Amino acid sequence: MEQAIIEGVVRLLEDGVPLADLSIERIARTAGVGKATIYRRWDGKEALFVDVLRVFEEADPELPGTSMRDDLVCLLEGLRRRGLNMRSSALLHNVFAQMKALPKLWEAYHVTVIEPRRRLTCEVLRRGVAGGELRADVDIEMANDLLVGPMLVRTIMRPHAQLDDDLAERIVDTVLEGLRPPS
Repeated sequence: MEQAIIEGVVRLLEDGVPLADLSIERIARTAGVGKATIYRRWDGKEALFVDVLRVFEEADPELPGTSMRDDLVCLLEGLRRRGLNMRSSALLHNVFAQMKALPKLWEAYHVTVIEPRRRLTCEVLRRGVAGGELRADVDIEMANDLLVGPMLVRTIMRPHAQLDDDLAERIVDTVLEGLRPPS
């Protein structure tokens, strides 16, 4: 039943219905269920939309654990693949664009998707400090932003920017090098 409801939302979005225009009644009708069925699972459409977005999210990659660098490359490669998926999916791009008009949805997505990934990257960086791969005085939050920022710029803000296969490695290596010129 849950899958039919999520597929109903996706069908409506694929048909060009703006996210903000979707009602529980319309979703229920499209999915072939009653409104009560939807409300038993979700407390409103924004909670349902978070689950719809989760369907499009790839699972976090399993980290190799061989080094901080390798784990960071793995995490950024996951972001690069998500960016490629978003570019190839007008549906996903449309949902993200409209989501900003729904602050509760944006907050729920941030709490359930963005923050867990941010915590994971910060954990990798802390392990790097503990293992001597990163200076002890590094601001972990800033280092996270320096790593993730370029990938987000290329995947979201610069839709025509290249997402080369080695982009994750280049970003990680550049940040870890500290942008110093070669000696």
